[in-house]
Amino acid sequence: MEPEKRPLGLYLHIPFCRSKCAYCDFYSLPAGGAEAMDRYAAALDRALEEARGLASRYRVDSVYFGGGTPSYFGSRRLAGLLEAILERYPVDSGAEITLEANPDSLEDPADILALRRAGFNRVSLGVQSADDRQLRALGRPHTFAQAARAVSLLRQGGFQNLSLDLIYGLAGQSLADWQETVERTAALEPEHLSCYGLKLEEGTPLWRRRSRLSFPDGDLQADMYLWTVERLGQLGYGQYEISNFARPGYPSRHNLKYWTLEEYAGFGPGAHSDVGGARWALPRDLEAFCRGELLPEREAIGPLERLREYLLLGLRTAEGISREEFSRRGGPSFAPVEAVLERCRQAGYARRTEAGWHLTPEGFLVSNRIIGLALEALEVAPTPPEAENT
Repeated sequence: MEPEKRPLGLYLHIPFCRSKCAYCDFYSLPAGGAEAMDRYAAALDRALEEARGLASRYRVDSVYFGGGTPSYFGSRRLAGLLEAILERYPVDSGAEITLEANPDSLEDPADILALRRAGFNRVSLGVQSADDRQLRALGRPHTFAQAARAVSLLRQGGFQNLSLDLIYGLAGQSLADWQETVERTAALEPEHLSCYGLKLEEGTPLWRRRSRLSFPDGDLQADMYLWTVERLGQLGYGQYEISNFARPGYPSRHNLKYWTLEEYAGFGPGAHSDVGGARWALPRDLEAFCRGELLPEREAIGPLERLREYLLLGLRTAEGISREEFSRRGGPSFAPVEAVLERCRQAGYARRTEAGWHLTPEGFLVSNRIIGLALEALEVAPTPPEAENT
């Protein structure tokens, strides 16, 4: 009997944007003309063709077009790339196929219908705030009214799986401001919500203006976060990762691949891959990618590094980590890690489950510290002989 093929996620990076947002550190560029975008589409098509050998070993259960702002790339180019994937790769009939978009680039019902007919079945919409003043301060090119209209048009176009992104901790934002944003956005009834705390990335316009702005302090951001977890739970959105909430059956399959150490292949400048026990990233160089000159260096990942990743990523999820999975991955004694989590339990930051441990919402607020302590405990635990010899 032929062995069951492992699941694989595909990520296509579309680096074009209408304009650069004040907080963004992703690899993105101002949208070029039709010729530049056609050239990039052709380069992605070549890369997909070169990698189609993956098809013999995997089945694709997730395809994600991220950016940048993929919706600025145009429905024709997006549909063409998705068609190339569906023709060359074994894509599951129920695969999650996501397009990231900005509200102002989803105003043509014909384009939306074309995307749905091409096979896209999920849209991740960058809303960020329900306050137009905050949107302008972030450099966002849309209003909240445009976001609400985009949701309506997507529903009319047949999309039944929508995710909306929000950011808290913005300059001058009060708890009441954030609560209004969450309430107005949840009223649009998306299947998924991502709520991220603002992170000031060095080199961004917001970073350069930081001394002239007043941001919510740590206590206020904590209040925003804990209120969000409670309120979204009341509205039927289960928290499944630090920043992500979904109605039953709608967690992001793409995101879960990162957090559960599943395999994924990335295409485009700045895209990351983790396939076949190796990891690599393509340089952030659009022109070199279009010329076919990007040759990433692959990094082999050993079992101990994978075990560290399991702790690092697993403790970010609501499911947490399990003793059985820790052992299956060749882990040493679980006792030192469990001792750390027991201390966290006593402080209200972790809970013991039948299978293992997970952090509480309060624990998620200090997760970096907890994860650091867990990794330190792993370093002092006895190493199995088979892991030493790998």
